Amino acid sequence: MKRKIIVALFVVLLVVAGLAGIKIWQIRNLIAAGKAFVPPPETVSSFAARAEKWQETLDAIGSITAVQGVNVTTEIAGTVREIAFESGAVVAPGDLLVRLDTSSEEAQLRAIEAQTDLARINAERVRRLRADSTVSQSELDTAESTLSQDQANADAIRAAIGKKTIRAPFAGKLGIRLVNLGEYLDTGKPIVSLQSLSPVYVNFSLPQQELARIKTGMRVRLTTDTYADRQFEGALTAINPELDPSTRSIGLQATLENADQLLRPGMFARVQVLLPSEQAVLAVPATSVLSAPFGDSVFVIEAQTGTNGAGPGQVVRQQFIRTGAARGDFVSIETGLKPGERVVSSGLFKLRNGMSVVEDNTLVPPAGENPRPPER
Repeated sequence: MKRKIIVALFVVLLVVAGLAGIKIWQIRNLIAAGKAFVPPPETVSSFAARAEKWQETLDAIGSITAVQGVNVTTEIAGTVREIAFESGAVVAPGDLLVRLDTSSEEAQLRAIEAQTDLARINAERVRRLRADSTVSQSELDTAESTLSQDQANADAIRAAIGKKTIRAPFAGKLGIRLVNLGEYLDTGKPIVSLQSLSPVYVNFSLPQQELARIKTGMRVRLTTDTYADRQFEGALTAINPELDPSTRSIGLQATLENADQLLRPGMFARVQVLLPSEQAVLAVPATSVLSAPFGDSVFVIEAQTGTNGAGPGQVVRQQFIRTGAARGDFVSIETGLKPGERVVSSGLFKLRNGMSVVEDNTLVPPAGENPRPPER
């Protein structure tokens, strides 16, 4: 019985040892295969770092304002009797916009004009009598004073009638009508917006340390999200004499012709003051830069001779850099890169140092200094 048990145990041990040996052989084969495995190269886009000359600029955010722009309002309360404009119309100086009811003022004017005529006749009669010394000087003074007072009262009524006839103070484009026929308007009630659209101003500010570099007459370039493919140019026309005490910035104003009236008051705009000097830079696409808390870096593409019979290939080397100014899709590299070195411009996040890559520059659209998103 003992012999049978021993034989059974021996057989079990042989089976276990055989299975363990097979498993060890499989694990060793997997480890060897893993060491011998070469991952396929990653497909990336590339760009050769190039030396360029960028005109120095001072960048700011601005707002478009009209050279002349008002909300036309009423100076005297009254009821609207005539509306002589359409929303969005272009008007000339003096064009009639709104006429308020002046029937009571016109009646008062007729009465005071009749009273003035009587006062004029009476004054002339007293002057003749005074020439003959028939009346006293005080009677003549009273008659002339009454005439002057009646004339002044008539002028006041005519002024009130004129203020109820509202006209365009300058040439420009009207906004949306805010009143209706027959509506009673209180003093100061808005009627319509009137804006002169050519030329226009852009107001912006720069830090105080830039004050020594700017002067009136410098060229100004403006872009806005409304017209992504357009650049508008003008000139710096005004510099505030004082700085903002809270931000220590200097207020500036540029004038743009805006002949086609594309720029409208209130628009957000990006402003560049063009300085006369140029700066030599090394430019790469901004997508080439991998930002991290410990510093910015790029992946430089280098040639590598194949091993184990494989052909030549390309690998990437992570290179730390220091970036400078940006322009459009590009960013300047101050240190860490040389002209002509090829860097990865897309697919950075899947790379690591020494990884094999294949270049394919059809994957992404080309970078530009004035990029425009594709229309959908």
